[in-house]
Amino acid sequence: MSDGLLPRGCLPAWTSDTKGHMFGYDDHNGPSHWAEEYETCAGKFQSPIDIEEHLVTQVRLPPLHFHGFQSEPISSTVTNNGHTVMLQMNMSKMASVSGGPLKGNYLFTQLHFHWGYNDSVGSEDTINNHTFPLELHIVMYKENYGTFENATHYKDGLTVLAVFYEIYETENQVYSEIVQLLPFVTMPNSQHQLKKLITLDSLLPMTKHLYFTYNGSLTTPPCLEVVTWIEFKQPILLSHYQVEAFRKLKSREGLMTHNFRPVQPLSGRPVWFNVADDMSHEKRGHDSAANPLETSYVLVSFFVLLLSVLER
Repeated sequence: MSDGLLPRGCLPAWTSDTKGHMFGYDDHNGPSHWAEEYETCAGKFQSPIDIEEHLVTQVRLPPLHFHGFQSEPISSTVTNNGHTVMLQMNMSKMASVSGGPLKGNYLFTQLHFHWGYNDSVGSEDTINNHTFPLELHIVMYKENYGTFENATHYKDGLTVLAVFYEIYETENQVYSEIVQLLPFVTMPNSQHQLKKLITLDSLLPMTKHLYFTYNGSLTTPPCLEVVTWIEFKQPILLSHYQVEAFRKLKSREGLMTHNFRPVQPLSGRPVWFNVADDMSHEKRGHDSAANPLETSYVLVSFFVLLLSVLER
């Protein structure tokens, strides 16, 4: 399509009634079949991808600006739409992000998760062929385009903030609020209100200035190539039991043990890694305590690096 415009009526499955979107992740309806119904899924600039760190270009981008990420929503709804579990927030003022690789302001619409059969797989994007057991996608659309639907017709219409997770022996208390609600949305098309409200900021890693970014697509049909991806390098730590809870959800065909798309060809696309210093607009406010699990991850990583140097 010329000038980035895409045809009307092409919306991701999680934006509308899932009964009209019969794609899945099994042999008969999985990613290898999606292009039979949605031709864009065979496009050249698809997501997810494998990010090979030795091939990325280091850049110093402007700081990311997170607006309203520390504000408590009025209410939050967790929904099993038959493909994933999704969290939507009713906010007095919509949270937004700008700066970094983005040209304009992007408004929050929803977040959802991707996971795998076990703790060794589950993320969609990978780093150096390393997969993570869980990945979070925070989906946002460009404010200038007015609505989410209209934004999906432009190449810079959406941005997705992606967070990876690693397994740790201790539960993450912030994420416990979501995990404890999963048994109430086991069946497809079920939903439940979060009792304790959580902020978007609390779901993000502490280190938000180190991230990969590239241009790609939605990872579910219709796989529209309209996404600027921002992939935070620092993973968040969850316990095995917290990740396992996602695998107990059900789709129309049974247990939703996996819902990730395999990596797609890079096709010559550049991938950038931001190395700019942390700036004020992307730091947590004084009312947001550092997550001890994330602090532990940083300390463990430091000692592993130190040991590797001493052993040389």
